[in-house]
Amino acid sequence: METSAVKLKTQKRELIQVRHLVKHFAVENSEDVVRAVDDITFDIFEGETLGLVGESGCGKSTVGRCLLRLHEPTSGDVFFEGKNIVGLSNKEMQALRREMQIIFQDPYASLNPRLNIYSIVSEPLKIHGIGNKTERREKVADLLKKVGLDPDYMFRYPHEFSGGQRQRIGIARALALNPKLIIADEPVSALDVSVQAQVVNLLQDLQNEFGLTYLFISHGLAVVEHISRRVAVMYLGKIVEIAEGRELYDNPLHPYTKALMSAIPIPDPKKKRERIVLKGDVPTPINPPSGCRFRTRCPWAIEECAQVVPELREIKSEHFVACIRVEGYESAPSLDRR
Repeated sequence: METSAVKLKTQKRELIQVRHLVKHFAVENSEDVVRAVDDITFDIFEGETLGLVGESGCGKSTVGRCLLRLHEPTSGDVFFEGKNIVGLSNKEMQALRREMQIIFQDPYASLNPRLNIYSIVSEPLKIHGIGNKTERREKVADLLKKVGLDPDYMFRYPHEFSGGQRQRIGIARALALNPKLIIADEPVSALDVSVQAQVVNLLQDLQNEFGLTYLFISHGLAVVEHISRRVAVMYLGKIVEIAEGRELYDNPLHPYTKALMSAIPIPDPKKKRERIVLKGDVPTPINPPSGCRFRTRCPWAIEECAQVVPELREIKSEHFVACIRVEGYESAPSLDRR
């Protein structure tokens, strides 16, 4: 991973550019909307893993699904290799989906129980008209080997596999079309800790072998630290901080990120971390606070925080924060104006 990170610093080629992405969901029998994602901007560089973290309900999974247009964005732009995919026809999106795939969170719900593993993994090949029956069978056998499963398993059914094995099958399906981008939507949260490590190591090995780019969505901060080159932190539909992984974990600047990092357990009984306990509940995304959305729980909040919606600004090299209380914020350039 270190070699990959050094290489990225010299290339800096954006595979995905997200600009002012918004996704609102209508509330049934009401004029209100759930502001799941509310004006976020970020980039994903070719060959990297960008970790996306935050509390449950902050909008992480919605972001991933909007990038693939599994959810239609309410507004904003998503550029894939320089091409804006928002507004493309279904036919144009189908061709583009060969380059963009997803690994779902629940390995039990994401596999059709009526189909055997061969049918599940080969389905993308059939949809895109790739290969004949013999070639597809060979491809499925090769994919199962790549993810650490016996090719002889291809005619078994999902109920015959453990959770970790099912997630490997989901990874094989995502790899079938040789994509450039994979959205990993909490791919290990439903697995045992020992199996989590195996799946994360597998994802890293596949990234090195195929040159994959990941958006790795998770609320497991330790897992994200292990796999990600950069990390973005979300709170209530907004990105509040983005930085290189090591920099973010060693030197968080936003008060919400500081609180998250203080909750990570230290695997040493002799060491203690000062825990930052946030007061109050997360506000509703139907009626979020004015100004900074974190201000109602923030120990740094001042009166101005209720009037100003903070932008992501580069406080240090490649370290972006959305907080007016961070030193140097006012003079720092914003992310989409560099």
